[in-house]
Amino acid sequence: MSETPQFTPLRSVLYMPSSNERALEKAKTIACDALILDLEDAVAPDAKVDARSAAAAAVQSGEYGRRTVTIRVNGIGTEWHDDDIVAASEAGPQAIVVPKVNSAAEVQQLVAAMEAAGAPEHTKLWAMVETPIAILDCLSIAQASPRLGAFVLGTNDLVKELYAEHVPGRAPILPSLHTALLAGRAAGIAVIDGVYNDVKDTEGFLAECEQGRQMGFDGKTLIHPGQVEGANTAFAPSEAAVEDARGLIEAFEATTTGVATYKNKMIENLHVESAKRTLSIHDAISALEG
Repeated sequence: MSETPQFTPLRSVLYMPSSNERALEKAKTIACDALILDLEDAVAPDAKVDARSAAAAAVQSGEYGRRTVTIRVNGIGTEWHDDDIVAASEAGPQAIVVPKVNSAAEVQQLVAAMEAAGAPEHTKLWAMVETPIAILDCLSIAQASPRLGAFVLGTNDLVKELYAEHVPGRAPILPSLHTALLAGRAAGIAVIDGVYNDVKDTEGFLAECEQGRQMGFDGKTLIHPGQVEGANTAFAPSEAAVEDARGLIEAFEATTTGVATYKNKMIENLHVESAKRTLSIHDAISALEG
């Protein structure tokens, strides 16, 4: 039976504009699992240089406690990208998030730039998957470097690039989401769902969180602190799921024949591995929140 890997909760991954000093301060008190300190979409061109310094200072402050803190840089080919990579690498966040990563070669280019700038070993690359070419090349991107730690789905850009529409249930992009998940799981990296745009539509947001959890995403990127609690709940094992996981493992370990049943269902190694993953997630979240 394979070992259950150590789990880092990424249920709620909140974008925060690095140009907004109040937002960076508020982020210290928000119960999200991870922060993306943004230098890209949320920051105006004339504020990007100051935002870069602010994000680096925030990372180095050590004031964000248990949260996984990352920096999203501007994309490859923009006038800010190279300096962003250097500053982020020197700051040493848990990850550098890069938009519109379209190939394995770009992953390798980014990793080389991070290492040249002195990024510490713990600083991973998170690649945003948000274009048709990236979806079609997902597996090679996911396997391009051991430093790649996660896919972040850019669903707004993906919908735009496909000439699709935002609809409940996300039918137009489900094949793309599944493809990214397949590639991410094959490579053993985290896969984080895209944002939900209507911050006032709580019912729709929670439905999309539930859909993402059922599909297999590790968590969801968020655009408002009010979405954190819902994502944390949706992507955590329920009390019933934890109880079932413990009961299933106990039933399997008690058998001497290699065949066991739990709640009238036959169980085998694959069910035990899933149950152990559920408990690993539960324990990691409990440690995080304890």
